[in-house]
Amino acid sequence: MDTSIFKALVEIEERSLTAALCTVVKTAGSTPRHATSKMLVFPDGTILGTVGGGGLENQVIKEALESIQLRKARLSEYKMVDPSKGDVGICGGQVMVYIEPILPAPLIVIIGGGHVGKAVAHLAKWLNFRVAVSDDRLEFCTPEANPDADQFIFCEMNDLPEKMTISDQTILVLTTRGVDVDSKGLPSLLKTSARYIGVIGSRRRWKETIDRMLTLGFSEQDLKKIHSPIGLEIHAETPEEIAISIMAEIVMVLNGGNGQMMHKK
Repeated sequence: MDTSIFKALVEIEERSLTAALCTVVKTAGSTPRHATSKMLVFPDGTILGTVGGGGLENQVIKEALESIQLRKARLSEYKMVDPSKGDVGICGGQVMVYIEPILPAPLIVIIGGGHVGKAVAHLAKWLNFRVAVSDDRLEFCTPEANPDADQFIFCEMNDLPEKMTISDQTILVLTTRGVDVDSKGLPSLLKTSARYIGVIGSRRRWKETIDRMLTLGFSEQDLKKIHSPIGLEIHAETPEEIAISIMAEIVMVLNGGNGQMMHKK
């Protein structure tokens, strides 16, 4: 079973998913599982492996889901003596479980592999993101055109959720060609659990995209999930400067920053 867990961990890393690895690190007395027993808990509450079943396992699953949400590890001790006093079982022993959230490097998907998209891919890779490039133009969706990408998805933007897993660890950056492309592709992206969606362009361009999205039945609250115009205001002009602006905003959002200059704090 542990071998299956290790294989699952590789898949989680490759697909930029999340989970929590729960390992029995210490036991005393009579317990259902021995030390080093492992269980993997996924965000939907499903599991792989076991730390003993019953009340113990239910409590570990609950704490594992909290660990994923809070993005913090924890070491929890459980008594298995007297359920009337809140213990998780009656075996008579004690179990200590280390619960570790598995949070792979976020995957940044750059939709539009032109000049700005290529610069964003280069900077994102340097910042240790996993990088994917998607484009409906094959010439921009190759290792030759974008050598810093780890993955290429050649498709229309609205088909992207069918071509790959978009999770709460996925960053979507639209360095696209205009309103027609954005208004056609954004509806399917808004239905995903993407952690961040940013769209390049002027305020005027974004206003026109909003108007089109509203006619499709999306609410203004739905559209608040999108960052547009994307990036921090640094008067960027070149593709490289625009990439810095975009990635600075993404790092700020992921880390809970505010974009204020340090000397003014």
